[in-house]
Amino acid sequence: MAIETAKDSLILNQIIEQKRDTFMVEEDCIVPDVKPDILNIISNSGIVCIYKKEIMDGKIRLDGCVNTYIMYLADTEENQVRSLNANIDFTQVIDMEKVRSDMSLDANVNLRGLEAHVLNGRKIHMKAILEVDAKVSSNETVEYVKEINNLNDVQCLNREFQINSLVGCGNTKVYAKDTINLDEADNLVEVMKTDLRITNRDTKISYNKVLIKSDLQVKIIYLTEDNRINMKEATIPVVGFIDLPNISEDHNCNVKYEIKNIIIKPNNVEDHSIYVEAEIEVYCEAYENRSIQMIQDLYSPTKNLQFNQKNVKVMQNQDLKKQVCNIREKQVIPEIGSRKIYDVEVLPVIEEQTILNDRIIYDGDLKLNFIFAGTGNTGIETKEASVPFSFTMDFDGVNSGSNIDTVIEIDAQNFIVMPDESIDIKVDLGFTAISGKDSSISIIDEVTEADSRATCQYSMIIYFVKPGDSLWSIAKKFGSTVEDISRVNGIENPDNLQVGKQLYIPRYHG
Repeated sequence: MAIETAKDSLILNQIIEQKRDTFMVEEDCIVPDVKPDILNIISNSGIVCIYKKEIMDGKIRLDGCVNTYIMYLADTEENQVRSLNANIDFTQVIDMEKVRSDMSLDANVNLRGLEAHVLNGRKIHMKAILEVDAKVSSNETVEYVKEINNLNDVQCLNREFQINSLVGCGNTKVYAKDTINLDEADNLVEVMKTDLRITNRDTKISYNKVLIKSDLQVKIIYLTEDNRINMKEATIPVVGFIDLPNISEDHNCNVKYEIKNIIIKPNNVEDHSIYVEAEIEVYCEAYENRSIQMIQDLYSPTKNLQFNQKNVKVMQNQDLKKQVCNIREKQVIPEIGSRKIYDVEVLPVIEEQTILNDRIIYDGDLKLNFIFAGTGNTGIETKEASVPFSFTMDFDGVNSGSNIDTVIEIDAQNFIVMPDESIDIKVDLGFTAISGKDSSISIIDEVTEADSRATCQYSMIIYFVKPGDSLWSIAKKFGSTVEDISRVNGIENPDNLQVGKQLYIPRYHG
């Protein structure tokens, strides 16, 4: 007899391989003819743009650039502060032996260091250190048997699992564009430095779509014709849709942003303004938390059933938590004193992450690089400082066995020179933690009937419970049922069996 089964399916997102890698890219930059010679370098900064990510058998490839701004002291009588804007292009191949071309790649690339050295008055050598966190995953649709349709006496041992099933994934490309107006008195010579940050990230789910909203925070330091250095800030809204069939408000979304390209240049159409354009790719993975009953074992008292059982890796207890860490500090930096601060580069670094029951403790340092007005003929100077911090995030359900993926955003920053020449430091760090647990569960994907089951012509068997026995294993061994054995022996709790207990095993009558 053919066994008729009802099946259901899961879409499992399995992490195949993870790797953190550091690499270095170098480039020589020639000073354009219209700019003066370099005397020495004051500061450098960069923004990473990823043009393309590709996954191949046994390796991944990243194509991108570091968009750099180098501020330097010019070799002129006035000792002007000028700047260079140059791209360090790179192509990096990283070996990952388990990956295949049909898998999905999630790679975060961060700038960990940027150095610039003067080779001569017309040439500098730039070196960027980049860190890649790469995660390759595979989406697999798994079918499992949830019930037997045409066999009334089949006995099933079910177990309930809470798992995360992938609903779908998608991406979209959005453009943040705006014209930033300068003061009327500012005749722009050049952009000296830019900083871009994506903040206020929000996600809303509608019918078959995910609405993504955020802000692109832009900060620009520029030089005017009368040799003044000014700074301008702007906020550009970012809005887009990602099509995801079958998504609903009950699902969880994991959204990531990636800057692919930036254009910052004087506006040729409108005086006293700078045109800003950023190409941003947004990725989304949607999950549902499913409670499912899985058959872990089965048998029939009258048929000889065989089944195929296998283990699959699943993600359980996936959850997302956002919390803000408010850092408030006062520091006296004698080199700055009461001078004007043009900009502060802020880099949060997590030194240690401790996962306890229902909370995560982060210990780290806030690396600060102050760019401020110089003295005498030096228009700009820099000074590094740091602020240690410890932050505890309350997160129900996490423990030492949880996988935690943390992203830190700089939600707000403010640095004010006080009358006593101390610096009032206010930085809000937005922590986003995604927790989950890798587990393995057993599924049955096929049931067939083998040769006829050998039946024993007995009315009842007397059996003494052995170590490791369960009522299920005893019933299966003798072709009886848990219900019949419990009824005959007056067992109220089938899960509580005493070793050595005498049991009467009744014959199954259907």
